[in-house]
Amino acid sequence: MPAEKPHINLVFIGHVDHGKSTTIGRLLYELGEVDERTIQKLKEEAEKLGKATFEFAYVMDKLKEERKRGLTIDISHTKLETQKYFFTIIDAPGHKDFIKNMITGASQADAAVLVVDVEERDEKGGLMPQTKEHIFLARTLGIQQIIVAINKMDKVNYDQKKFEETKELVSKLLKMVGYKDDQIIFVPISALHGENVVKKSDKMPWWNGPTLVEAIDMLKPPEKPVHLPLRIPIQDVYSITGVGTVPVGRVETGVLKTGDKVIFEPPGITGEVKSIEMHHQPIQEAKPGDNIGFNVRGVSKKDLRRGDVCGHPDKPPTVAKEFTAQIIVLQHPTAITVGYTPVFHAHTAQVACKITELISKLDPKTGNIVEKNPTFLKTGDAGVIRVQPTKPMVIEKVKEIPQLGRFAIRDMGMTIAAGVVIDIVPAK
Repeated sequence: MPAEKPHINLVFIGHVDHGKSTTIGRLLYELGEVDERTIQKLKEEAEKLGKATFEFAYVMDKLKEERKRGLTIDISHTKLETQKYFFTIIDAPGHKDFIKNMITGASQADAAVLVVDVEERDEKGGLMPQTKEHIFLARTLGIQQIIVAINKMDKVNYDQKKFEETKELVSKLLKMVGYKDDQIIFVPISALHGENVVKKSDKMPWWNGPTLVEAIDMLKPPEKPVHLPLRIPIQDVYSITGVGTVPVGRVETGVLKTGDKVIFEPPGITGEVKSIEMHHQPIQEAKPGDNIGFNVRGVSKKDLRRGDVCGHPDKPPTVAKEFTAQIIVLQHPTAITVGYTPVFHAHTAQVACKITELISKLDPKTGNIVEKNPTFLKTGDAGVIRVQPTKPMVIEKVKEIPQLGRFAIRDMGMTIAAGVVIDIVPAK
């Protein structure tokens, strides 16, 4: 990864079939990450399958296939480089992958591209339900910057009025959940035809704003949270002959230096950092975003496991006895009630947690309380719940250490909810 360019995690969100994958495919193609031959091949394949126009959408899938052989990168992550930045693109084909990567994957999205079909509306003439949900989700998950790509402009003959109508609807919704004008950029595009994606479109002479790629370059890279307490969720632990115990993980917050005393929670084990390595090169200190292996003296491999979190002894990671969280239910065959014990995925931990109380039900579009102590929460509902982990678990308040304050709830092989931690009763 070129060190000189700042890095941004960018997630593509939006209603199904509004053109997320095609938009990403088109970007990758026009920026030279995918060659002409590949697109031609995918085009023929798409036509054979009776899915003409899907060639760009297949780019991501084809990359996934190729990636399965190289195990290093999570399969839904793609790299993209512009003049100014280095991006990790997170495709959000459905809630499932989206949430998993967004919250429990190594990447926290710094910004989102919301893809909205200029034409499609619900029966009341409003935006599609998933568009609304994804906006609320982006907000809940703390995404600070949003680019709205109003897509399929070719279907309305590049009509400025249609663009303005859709822009107005989306803008209202974004402001309702708390986004401000300076956090939103709108762009009219046709991903399929490549209009206004990388090259300025002559079909929309009325548009004097940025193209999609220019809008992406207008994003601001996140500040590295070096001032926060150190938190390194552990992904793996190795025992290396002649070296010793080497935990591996990504520094989420704070700074780790060689010689530091560290503590691992929940086990509560302390040790001293002898050396730190990144990409097989020794380094003296590690900062947020760095994927590292570090050798710790005084700790054995059997003491640690995936999901433990490393910090400094003066500000150790918080082990929760119980916590209060705000969630949004993405999909559930029935409903969430008290006593339900699904698996919570937070950073690298996966712990079954029991829902002990439903405190309130919220309006997912405004966040206001609709009902106190509801009997259940179903698909589409947002709410505040009290939770008890079935075994010791590290989690933080989203206001204090946001990187460790978000989680996904999974059950029956799917992501049923996403949320953030508002309060914690510590176990220690």
